[in-house]
Amino acid sequence: MSTVYETLYILRPDLTDEQVEQAIAKYQTLLQDQGAGNIEIQNRGKRRLAYEINRHRDGIYIQFNYTGPGTAIAVLERAMRLSEEVIRYLTTKQEVSEAKTEPEAVTA
Repeated sequence: MSTVYETLYILRPDLTDEQVEQAIAKYQTLLQDQGAGNIEIQNRGKRRLAYEINRHRDGIYIQFNYTGPGTAIAVLERAMRLSEEVIRYLTTKQEVSEAKTEPEAVTA
């Protein structure tokens, strides 16, 4: 069993593309420094928020999927909490079983 984490965070909508890339690189480096691996990054783009957050109606959604120690999450979330550019973040833990070598029998 390996533990896979997913962190979805929302950046302020007034950031430039360059600032968004810098923010992504900053958090990716932070995760790597904490021992996380297999980092997959998905920039989901600017979307309308369900409700207003800090006077923002839109946000830039970024999703990280990665494996690593649980201690990396505390460091990552602390950095996001102190950041001016992140307006919301959420990390979920997913248990993923290793791929099975034998296919399961299908009964009809």
